[in-house]
Amino acid sequence: MSEVLNVSEMFGKNVFNDAVMKDRLPKNVYKKLKKTIEDGAELDPSIADVVAHAMKDWAIERGATHYTHWFQPLTGVTAEKHDSFISAPNDGKVIMEFSGKELIKGEPDASSFPSGGLRATFEARGYTVWDCSSPAFLREDAIGVTLCIPTSFCSYKGESLDKKTPLLRSMQAVNEQALRILRLFGNTTAKRVAPSVGAEQEYFLVDREKYLQRKDLIYTGRTLFGAMPPKGQELEDHYFGAIRERIGSYMNDVNKELWKLGVPAKTQHNEVAPAQHELAPIYEGVNQAVDHNQIVMETLKKVAGRHGMACLLHEKPFAGVNGSGKHNNWSLTADDGTNLLNPGDTPHENIQFLLVLACIIKAVDVHADLLRESAADVGNDHRLGANEAPPAIISIFLGEQLEDVIDQLCSTGEATHSKKGGTLKTGVDILPDLDKDATDRNRTSPFAFTGNKFEFRMVGSSDSIASPNAVLNTIVAEAFKEAADKLEKAGDFDMAVHDLIKETLSAHRRIIFNGNGYADEWVVEAEQRGLPNIRSMVDAIPALTTDKAVKLFEEFCVFTRAELESRAEVEYENYSKAINIEARTMYDMASKSIIPAVIKYTTGLAASITAVKSACPDADVSTQTELLLETSDLLSETKTALSRLAEMTEKAAAAEGGKTQALVYHQDVVPAMAALRAPVDQLEMIVDKELWPMPSYGDLIFEV
Repeated sequence: MSEVLNVSEMFGKNVFNDAVMKDRLPKNVYKKLKKTIEDGAELDPSIADVVAHAMKDWAIERGATHYTHWFQPLTGVTAEKHDSFISAPNDGKVIMEFSGKELIKGEPDASSFPSGGLRATFEARGYTVWDCSSPAFLREDAIGVTLCIPTSFCSYKGESLDKKTPLLRSMQAVNEQALRILRLFGNTTAKRVAPSVGAEQEYFLVDREKYLQRKDLIYTGRTLFGAMPPKGQELEDHYFGAIRERIGSYMNDVNKELWKLGVPAKTQHNEVAPAQHELAPIYEGVNQAVDHNQIVMETLKKVAGRHGMACLLHEKPFAGVNGSGKHNNWSLTADDGTNLLNPGDTPHENIQFLLVLACIIKAVDVHADLLRESAADVGNDHRLGANEAPPAIISIFLGEQLEDVIDQLCSTGEATHSKKGGTLKTGVDILPDLDKDATDRNRTSPFAFTGNKFEFRMVGSSDSIASPNAVLNTIVAEAFKEAADKLEKAGDFDMAVHDLIKETLSAHRRIIFNGNGYADEWVVEAEQRGLPNIRSMVDAIPALTTDKAVKLFEEFCVFTRAELESRAEVEYENYSKAINIEARTMYDMASKSIIPAVIKYTTGLAASITAVKSACPDADVSTQTELLLETSDLLSETKTALSRLAEMTEKAAAAEGGKTQALVYHQDVVPAMAALRAPVDQLEMIVDKELWPMPSYGDLIFEV
């Protein structure tokens, strides 16, 4: 029998959380630190040494020998540099020290991380700055126990070089503007409004031995070649199916790791595609949710190795089956418990909710390009628009109840009723009748209202959720500000807010779409509505540096123009590098493994034909001959496509950097890769399995 887990005792045991701080810090220090965390007040430097000493003692008691400033540079993953607690030896002895200065500030080399031109190679100084609003934690692994301190990362000149700093800035912006909205409705108790997020994480698991036989998985995270097996996901028997023992054991260990780190992992299940799974946490403040999602991704990968598996976080590791996303569930909650996105039982009467809703609809419509860009990455180009993901067109799903309220407001100027959910009757006497929701769900919508939150379904499985939430916070802050600016000057508030809601909804209702986002008709209709259809990462990046975007982000001090331009440059460079690695990997696999295997197969076929004809001249060798001709033709097509890929890759590598080079990779190299894959995947279906140089899709997704 497996060990009995006491989750309540385990949860947060490796986190320097509020309970630990309250127990270990002097009361006055604890109060000052709490004020900083809860009210956004500036950190009092005088308490840093006391906090650092308490944090160090707590960590050492649990076996820690090192600490690290844990930060999130523009690589999209986390970074860290470990320092031990030991001080300079004296009389052959050392003492364990950790100062307030070491807690607050670190100095990693800023020139060695992506900066998009913000830092020259010779300009090395950068700073990591303690983010006390996200608790420090202990990471236990093969190298020991390390105290991890969440930090921001900025340059010597104060420019953001990371994902966290703009997120924190955006939180300040939406807090300030959301409080103005609440004050308009007489709420004087709320002191802070913070976005809360739950990030559902999808992933694939494959056997590690098979993974190590696929250079494409090792180098790029996805299969660059691969024919579909006889069975895929068409029977829909994997989704929510019984969890196999090996996978269940893995999930159990993942949960234990996450719970110890205070990550509220809640839901686990099989996803649609074979070998695909999902983990979902309970909602929490967006800053901590971002940090926790990074921990989730790191933990999924680390624990997979212990179980002889590899975890794939790429958005589309296998062509022909569902890819993986990260549904970003976002809402706004005040510290007095008010959820600004809670419509109540009668949303047509909830004027505060209707104003908030109208502002969000406006924000998404005005800045659809920015929201799309926030979910842009190389892997997502393969996923968005396929049948498991929302299309590349931004739209909002509200459901029947809210759409009906909006129709009433826009057509007559008054909303007099809200549709009710009614009762769900199953027709089985023994089963209880259930209260039914007032609206259905829509899995094809990229931005869907789901009761008291919006679910942004576009985000890719490997991405940080910091950027999408920084964009969401900022565009909503702008819409709130514009509304508050008008309403604070109004003589008759009730009339003014009524008119503003109607005006805003009428102007931006084109973004609302409750239908099938997968339908070809929607593409046509969206174009008629004037909604952008941004199909690729390269097409999405320019949204960062439009005059509209610069004005937005500078007004709310989230990004400067230079920071936006740097991020665009980093993303163009990331795209080019990723496609270059994929193209070179394809060339390596095709030239060194696949073509030699096919030649060996054709040689064997030719020898068979010769041997059979020699032994029996009247024997029918038409099958072998047909196979030899077909294989030879595909081999020739493969070689031609391989040469073309090499030519296009060389052309792209020689192109001027930035946008110009990214466009060459997108327009020339990506099609050349597809042209090489086509004949190779056909050859896989012909060549003897024992000769094929790598595990097949069937081996990877059904033998886990």
